[in-house]
Amino acid sequence: MSESTEYAISVSDVKIRYRIFKKVSLLKTILAPHKYKKTELFEAVKGVTFEVPKGQILGVVGKNGSGKSTLLKAIAGIFAPDEGTIDLHGHTISLLSIGVGFQNKLSGRENIYLSGMLLGFTKEQIDEKLDEIIEFSELGDFIDKPVKTYSSGMYSKLAFSITAILETEIMLIDEVLSVGDAKFKKKSYEKMKSLINNEDRTVVIVSHNSDTLRKLCDNILWLHDGEIKMQGTCEEILPIYEKFMS
Repeated sequence: MSESTEYAISVSDVKIRYRIFKKVSLLKTILAPHKYKKTELFEAVKGVTFEVPKGQILGVVGKNGSGKSTLLKAIAGIFAPDEGTIDLHGHTISLLSIGVGFQNKLSGRENIYLSGMLLGFTKEQIDEKLDEIIEFSELGDFIDKPVKTYSSGMYSKLAFSITAILETEIMLIDEVLSVGDAKFKKKSYEKMKSLINNEDRTVVIVSHNSDTLRKLCDNILWLHDGEIKMQGTCEEILPIYEKFMS
């Protein structure tokens, strides 16, 4: 990239660690407390560095457990990296991921306001988009029922609708385009295409679907065991990745 390139996301030497609790019997812990440790440290992301230019659509691939979703959540600010830095250069950001962000006891409507405010929107701004979000979600009367009563498909419809209608400058998408019924899947895919065609919007998509990535993405980042294995265009990376995974 040239010196004049404007970046939306800069990730520098990011490391993210988890403490994993091991099942150890109480007797062993009492008899030899130093020998049988209750936790061990697992490094999910191991010094990852990359930048995403403003307006680029980046696909992230890798086998399960490679650190993809962990990295996405760190970029979204859900938790901070143990080492390294993540700079969003002042851009607003949203994470579209099943299981993130909803309060199960609240209704769908209440969760729209909660999610919107967490994304940095005012109540007035959400009011303006509320009817559009509800209509796009196709939830009908369920919009006023607790989210805990929703099926996974309904949950994903609401999550997608909020993120798609309350447009942020950076969108992070974690494997949700493949969730939902066929009709909604097609509608969400078309909506996503229209959103990312905006040259000012930056998108990072985590997916196992190579066809989706080929259709939507400019570049691919391949994570393997918490490290960057390769990075480049779809044409360069995906054939090698598919052969590796077959």
